[in-house]
Amino acid sequence: MNPNHFRALDLNLLRVFDEVMTERSLTRAARNLSITQPAASNAMRRFREAVGDELIKREGQEMIPTPRALAIWPAVREALRQLQDVLSPNTFVPAQAAMSFVLAMADATAAELIPGLIRVLDREAPGVSIRVIPLTTRDPRRLLDEGAADLAIGFFPVVFADLTARTQAGEAVAFNHQRLFSSDYMCVMRRDHPLARGPLTLNRYCSARHLLVSFSGRPFGFIDEALAVVGRERRIVLTVNQFFTAGQVVTQSDLLTVLPRHFVNITGIADQLVLRELPFVAPTVHVDALWHHRAQRDSAHRWLRETIGALSQSVS
Repeated sequence: MNPNHFRALDLNLLRVFDEVMTERSLTRAARNLSITQPAASNAMRRFREAVGDELIKREGQEMIPTPRALAIWPAVREALRQLQDVLSPNTFVPAQAAMSFVLAMADATAAELIPGLIRVLDREAPGVSIRVIPLTTRDPRRLLDEGAADLAIGFFPVVFADLTARTQAGEAVAFNHQRLFSSDYMCVMRRDHPLARGPLTLNRYCSARHLLVSFSGRPFGFIDEALAVVGRERRIVLTVNQFFTAGQVVTQSDLLTVLPRHFVNITGIADQLVLRELPFVAPTVHVDALWHHRAQRDSAHRWLRETIGALSQSVS
């Protein structure tokens, strides 16, 4: 777009574009903006002409953004948010707020953080509610991008490696994060397991039968990647998607599993379990909060992040 075209651009078109990108629907975008669907369609046509790109393609019932639309959307959304902050600053008052947040996290993380968060809500923000949805992936960026979750909390090494690479390459990134706490993964077994006595060697570990906790259901995890580095593998006979389930199963079987050290203390069955250091090098578990950049300056979202950050300081 040349400077003359930009000076003539109706900035209302940016609001329509942002809403269409968010909703992936002209009907919902028009409803949210309190305009008719033909008006929204006309605005998108004018913006396409100004930008010189199709922006949105319809494939069946879906509206698919073009690469150009995906490239300019973060900048458009951030510019609109900055204007809103300047012209209509919003100040979040916890005691007066009536809203809901959606958090994506694993059961182990929820067990650590949610009880304390509920106590804070009861005390400071009784009109605020929380909905926790299961974390089914190690890359929750799509959830955040589509607005299905306000905050994702978990172990996201692949995400941060990608964000770091993009930042070093000079690319704009659409996500922010905050380290909450760190922990180690431990080998966990029932108290009277045959391997509970004596050292847990690599051979003894690999010869045992194993239970894998996999959020996505994939029968292969980062522990298997660590074993592959030393040319070994383990026999996985059961895969579940919850740490609590894994803890219960190993108390009643000869399966070994791997759990975060901090989680074992809050299972309620710690007295039935034995923890052993893994006989190989495994990555430290860094639990982070991840959110979309569009929420960075939102005062309600900032309050949520700061509250969870404070609660995480007690995790050990």
